[in-house]
This record gives sequence, C-alpha cells and structure tokens, in this order.
Amino acid sequence: MKFIKLFSLLSLLLIFSNAKAQEFKLGKVSVAELQEKAHPKDTAAVAAILFKNGTSKIEYDLTNGFVLITEVETRIKIYKKEGYDWANQSVGYYLGNNSKEAVSFSDANTFNLVNGKVEKTKLKSDGIFDENINKYRGRKKITMPNVKEGSVIEYKYVVRTENIGWMRDWKFQTSIPVNYSEYITYVPEYYIFNVRQKGFFATDVSSEKKTKTISFTNKERSGDRVVQTSYTTSNVDYIETKTTYKAEGLPAMKEESYVNNIDNYTLSLEHELSIVKYPNSPVKSYSSDWNSVVKTIYNYDDFGPELNKTGYYEDNLKPLLATATTPEEKIMVILNHVKSSVKWNEFYGYSCENGVKKAYKEKVGNVADINLMLTSMLRYAGLNADPVLVSTRDNGISLFPNRTAYNYVIASVETPSGHVLLDATDKFATPNILPIRDLNWHGRLIRKDGSSEDIDLMPKKSSNDVVFLSYGIDAEGKVTGKTKRQCTDYNALITRHNIDNVKEDAYLENLENQNDKIEISEYKRTNENEILLPTIETYSFSGNNLCEVIGGKIYVSPMLFFANSENPFKQEVREYPVDFGFPYVDKYNITIQIPEGFTVETLPEAVIINMEEGVGSFKFNISRTENNLQLMVSHQINQPIVGAEMYPMLKDYYQAMIAKQTEKIVLKRI
Repeated sequence: MKFIKLFSLLSLLLIFSNAKAQEFKLGKVSVAELQEKAHPKDTAAVAAILFKNGTSKIEYDLTNGFVLITEVETRIKIYKKEGYDWANQSVGYYLGNNSKEAVSFSDANTFNLVNGKVEKTKLKSDGIFDENINKYRGRKKITMPNVKEGSVIEYKYVVRTENIGWMRDWKFQTSIPVNYSEYITYVPEYYIFNVRQKGFFATDVSSEKKTKTISFTNKERSGDRVVQTSYTTSNVDYIETKTTYKAEGLPAMKEESYVNNIDNYTLSLEHELSIVKYPNSPVKSYSSDWNSVVKTIYNYDDFGPELNKTGYYEDNLKPLLATATTPEEKIMVILNHVKSSVKWNEFYGYSCENGVKKAYKEKVGNVADINLMLTSMLRYAGLNADPVLVSTRDNGISLFPNRTAYNYVIASVETPSGHVLLDATDKFATPNILPIRDLNWHGRLIRKDGSSEDIDLMPKKSSNDVVFLSYGIDAEGKVTGKTKRQCTDYNALITRHNIDNVKEDAYLENLENQNDKIEISEYKRTNENEILLPTIETYSFSGNNLCEVIGGKIYVSPMLFFANSENPFKQEVREYPVDFGFPYVDKYNITIQIPEGFTVETLPEAVIINMEEGVGSFKFNISRTENNLQLMVSHQINQPIVGAEMYPMLKDYYQAMIAKQTEKIVLKRI
C-alpha cells in the first residue's frame, strides 16, 4: 500500500461551512456545562474536550534572541468514573544542555455544581509533579483535585524553548470527542516551516500578516575625565504571519484491534523548520526531500563517521570470520557477536549515545550504537551493508521528508536475492525477522555516497503457527489429550519473548487459565534458544469445562480452547488500515476420539472462505473414521496491511470464521 493511498481521502474530507467565530476562555464555566450528563453526539463517551486552544509564537528575546513559546488552554468535561484519568495531565520536555525546554502549568481548576451553584477547587502545589523519564526527557504532571462525575476541569500550560525547530505537533483529535479545537502560529518572515496535516477531517484555515518591530537599546560612553553614558534606540521591522487552524465536532478516535499507531490517522498538524533566512546572512536550508534529509543525517558526527571506525573490534572479529565463507555465515557470525557483546539500554535514536567504540568497550549502548556498529562490521567483512532509518510503530509513519520522522536505525545487507534486514538490539531477532517495533511500513536506506532508497519493512514470508491436537472425551464430558505447537519466524519470535525470563510454573498457570482452566502436565519446550529453528511446545492436558453434557448428549467445539470466540473488528466503519504486522498461517490438525457408547449426531459442514484480492482464506474440513473424527483447519492472512476499503469484507470474514470455529459437534448415546 502506498502512503499516498492512505491519505488520498484528504480530498474528500468534511469542509466546515457557516463556521461562526467563537470565544473560549478559562474560568467561565457555565451551569449548563456542569449539568450535562452525556455528550450529545456520543453518549458512550467517558469525557469530552469542550475546547482546546493553543498558540505557538516565535518572539524576540533581548537576551536569547528568537524563542518559541507555546501556550495551551484546555477545558474537559468528565461524564463517567472511567473518565477520571483525564484529570491527570502531563507534558513532556527535553532535558538537553543547550536547548532545554521549560514547562509550567497555571490556571488549573476543577468545577462542580453544588446546590445549584458553581464551586471552584484550585490545583495546589501538591498536585504538581516533575519527573525525569530518562536523561533526555522529563515530564511535568498535574493531578486535578475534587474530580467527580459531572466535573469540568481546565488548565493552562506554557512551553518555552530556544530551539525554534521544535514546534510541537497539534492534535485536534484524541480518544474522546472534541467539541472545539483551535491552533494559532505566529511566525516571523525569517523562518519557513513545512506544514503538513494528516487525518480524515479538514480544518478551517486562515492567515494574515502584520508588521512587528524589535527595539534595540545601545549604550555608549564618551569623555576623558568625565565619562558620560548615552542611550540610543534602533528598530528592526519584520513581517509576522499569523495562521489560524480551527476544527469542531470531532469524534473520538476509538482503538480497535490491529492498529499499529492510532496517531497516524488522527487529525493533526506537523510543523518542520525548512529554511532560516536572517537579514544579511546566508540562507540555511534544512530538509526538503528525502535525499537531502538523509544526507544531512549521514553527515552528523554521531552517525556517518561512526561507521568508519573499525579498530576497536578488528582483533575480536577476525578469528570469528575465519571460518565463515558464505555471506549468510558472515551475517550470522557478526549478528551474534554484536548481540553478545553489547546490551541495548532501551534508548531509541539514530544518533549514537556513547559512540560505537565506547559502547563496545562498556558493553552497553542505544539503538544507533549497536546497529551502526553492526553495519560497520558487516562492511568490514566485505558485505554491501548500509544503515536504514526507521520510524518505529509507536513513533508513527514517516510520510513526509523531515529529520524528526525517524527515531531508529537498523542495518541492511544487499544480496542478489534482495535486502537482508538486521537489528541486533533483540536477542531473538534473526535475518529479516526484526523486532515487531520495527515493522512500520517503510524505512530509508542511506548509502555511503549520501544517496538513499525506500525500503519495504513489511515481511513477505508467512509465519506459521501449527498445532497438532489429539484428545478423547469420556461419557461425563471430561476431555483428556495432548498438544504439540510449532511456531516459525515472527510467531517464534513472539513465543520466545513470551517465555523469556518467565518461570515455567507461572507460564503454565497463565496458559491453564487462558485455556478454560485446563490442567497441564508433561510440558516440554524444544529449540527455545535455537533462534533459527521453530519453537516447539508439547504438553498433556485435561479439562472438565471443555464441553457440555445436556440431556445425555455431548456438545463440543472441536477446536476446544484454540477456537476464536470474539470478532476483533467491531466498528461499523473503519477509516484506517488493518495492520496485522506480518503475514501468517495458522494450521490445526485435530484428532478426536468418540467415547464408547456414543455416536455422532451432528457434524459441522466443511467450508472454504476466500477473501478478495488474495487477502486471506479460511478452510474447515472434518471427517469421520470409525470412532475418530479428523479435523483440518487453516486460517491464512497474506497481506500484513489491509486497506480500510476492505474492512467490511474482513469483518464479515472473521464473523463467518468464528461462527464455524465455535460450531458444536453433537454426540448422542447409541
């Protein structure tokens, strides 16, 4: 799916008509707002944003020069107890030495209706918290007081930074309805920003220009014996552009299954600094296209130059490569060496934190330290290796050329059969089996000469989950059986993470509870740490709650606890893609022994369901041989990302599949 396809709906967006200017101010909460019991357009909403107004101004400070000041005012209505979380607000900020951001909250109050009158409770200092997330990021938090069902809360915060390029994204939509949202930017003529909107609704946009003046006071001293001080004032005029964006009546963005990051599809604005042109100074251009973006990144001291450092690992790597003759062998030797030599500190970024040499020596580093080191070693081994910039799933889709679109880097080796993608931060990752966080549509490969190439990150090969299940049923409905489950590729990666550092007793207890409280015995794992091989789990089980005995008949869903019982797709309409992460095939080979004295009264019919355009298929076939039933089930998804236009088909497919998987076999006494 091409990026442009996702956002082609922008041409069909709702257009605001007859929008009247409205004024929203903090402190003026009405009795009507407090009396409102439910949102008029979404009665299920636990809360709603009544208004959210923001301004981002680039203003001149006589001490620091131009600074960026963002002010946000918000009023929220709480309808239900489940909406109390909205009384907890936080704003993140950067802790860097050179461009530290400052955040402050004010005008924070909770309003309630008491005996027909508006009662205000002011936020006190004990409800304001400041914490460090890591050495790069901090967070200012508030917890609003006296919040009840029906409360209205409001607050203001200000973010100040000297880094003009850090204009924050403005999100018009969120997980609750938004009645009104307005965002205004004030930008001097010296700065040009690329402004991009994403989402499925439109904003009402207007702009105006006006002249602004900066006044400088100059101090001069004169005289020999008697020194006199004089002051003169000089002015500099410049044009400031004010741009206003408005949106109203926005529905809640509701989470549903198989969404990689809901923020990719919410109505929002992004601003990226493109050009700076001060008077009497050369024009400084930032990102304009992907090639200029990646060239800029490659030339950073903590990126490109790190790839050229080899001396720190050569003595260790040479003997390991001595026995590796094929490219595949070299890749595995180097990948395993980096994994075992440097532990990931769980910090993202495409810029090195400690530098590859220090990370190798101290055996710890961030993503860039590890994967740029990996790329360098691959090149040293004579492989055609390059770094690939990635935006992780939680960071969103990198749709537009800009330096902040990416937050991660992996390695690629170009081979005659295509690119082999590698990430050494995950001990269970293998060639072309990346951590799930990396699987976010497309990345950007950067070559030594500064050129770049779009790289598809989404897997093409299906990951298998194959189950062999054999069980018998006694006359009282107790089920006893054995299971063997074999997983490959991404399913194996997920399995290994699920069992990693988890005590077997705790793992089995959870497995028993998830599967209708069965009792598991004779549990065994194979290939747990042999990451190039499938994971295999085998166990015996018994359960008293796996079938029903009614009127002397036994009713059983033949797939037992492996059957899907709930459709993950519940929305009537979905405007964003379904993201499965990777293509997969689930197969079940099931043998059922009929209890003595019973025969089959009803068997589910065989069925084959094929989705259009080869999206996927479901096959269900059951047959009888003497006292045994043999069931073959297959569920296959061929495309990791399915477009929103196919959502109705996908929803119907899952509904039909679940109905068949949960259909009962009926056994009656002879």
